[in-house]
Amino acid sequence: MSNILTRWNELADVKDELATRDWFFGTSGNLSIKVSDNPLTFLVSASGKDKRKRTNEDFLLVDRNGEAVEETPHIKPSAETLLHVDIYNRTNAGCSLHVHTIDNNVISELYGDEGEVVFKGQEIIKALGIWEEDAEIRIPIIKNHAHIPTLAAELAEHIEGDTGAVLIRNHGITVWAKNAFEAKKHLEAYEFLFSYRVKLLTIKR
Repeated sequence: MSNILTRWNELADVKDELATRDWFFGTSGNLSIKVSDNPLTFLVSASGKDKRKRTNEDFLLVDRNGEAVEETPHIKPSAETLLHVDIYNRTNAGCSLHVHTIDNNVISELYGDEGEVVFKGQEIIKALGIWEEDAEIRIPIIKNHAHIPTLAAELAEHIEGDTGAVLIRNHGITVWAKNAFEAKKHLEAYEFLFSYRVKLLTIKR
């Protein structure tokens, strides 16, 4: 129980910080953090909650299939819990964050037909643990399937390591890493890159 509480507070702190950035428009987005490996359990956002507020019903404990460990009639896991299920079942990641921002939606539409967006030679890439000079990163962009199992299956094709990110076209970004601190850091780096590119394109035009 103490580990659940620790992870709960850790994820709640991340939620609070991202909320101050206004990254949860209209209750959108969902967050999760691993609690145990054997059996696999993780906390995930409750569906339809105002993430700008902190309550004792913000998250639910779910199993490796995304099913609630204990039934709670008036709250249910996020509709996109399956995205987190695939990440934890395929990697050693400890935290996964999914947010819908204006910038990541714009980027996903601008580069959606190309299937990826590429960034190179920017200092913030070091936050992703890549230190090579003129380092390049590629973020895959997938179709925004309304059918969540189909969406999760396509995202799973791009889950290749314990850290990573995938953009869902006109939807949002999913980021995962070894713990909450790393996942938040990576999310911030990606959103910096998206905002930079949007502003640069606006100025150039």
